[in-house]
Amino acid sequence: MRIVLLTQNDPFYLGRNIDYLIKNLPEHSEIVATVLFEVSPFGKRESFLQKMKKTYDIFGLKFFVYYGIKFTLSKFNSINSVARVLAKHSVPLVEIEGNINRAENLAKIKSYNPDLLVSIGGNQIFKRPLLDLAPHGCLNLHTALLPKYRGLMPSFWVLRYNEKYTGVSVFFVDEGIDSGDILVQKKVEIGNRSQEQLISDTKQIGMDSIIECVEKIHSGGYELIPNPDEEQTYFSFPTKEDVKAFLAAGKRFY
Repeated sequence: MRIVLLTQNDPFYLGRNIDYLIKNLPEHSEIVATVLFEVSPFGKRESFLQKMKKTYDIFGLKFFVYYGIKFTLSKFNSINSVARVLAKHSVPLVEIEGNINRAENLAKIKSYNPDLLVSIGGNQIFKRPLLDLAPHGCLNLHTALLPKYRGLMPSFWVLRYNEKYTGVSVFFVDEGIDSGDILVQKKVEIGNRSQEQLISDTKQIGMDSIIECVEKIHSGGYELIPNPDEEQTYFSFPTKEDVKAFLAAGKRFY
């Protein structure tokens, strides 16, 4: 099965996880190309200075310094960056211009003859021509138990609201937001994890879940899990008040 990966060059978590995914895909499947979006951890494409200011204003000085140092170190030691991992495995990059849904960008992706698209941290809205481009459609990884906690930063929100459990959901993308039918879902006890630990752990579980999905699609014998809109909760970017509530509840970012 020929897979085109849709992701972003995240400096913190995705590199080592995509390395794991590539190494552990079943023999019948391979990632033949990758669309690497501009890094946009908060779901909105902004300038670097805008991202810095937003991070400082919402999350405070300690958070800003901690991740600022991690980001700087990642630039000096980029061995685990997504781009470096893909280069190591000789996975070509699909050079797109502007929105992925433009006809010329779809033609570039189609030239790789994908059987399946897989989105991990994809940060653009995918429209129907893209979703129909591969015969098996497009999977997306969401680190929450859908239909709850659709939207941005689920690891923050499950801690903010003192959930005992979270999870990962790998679903078929439709034209809604985190609204497609689910192929694999796994429940995770949160325990005393920080947000950083929770992100790291659910991303790893997510890679195993994607591998399981690929096996199910290849075999053709799977049942979908409903993702009903009437049971959804949806969250966007947190406010300073949300961060205060997060900390007041004894939750930790790292």
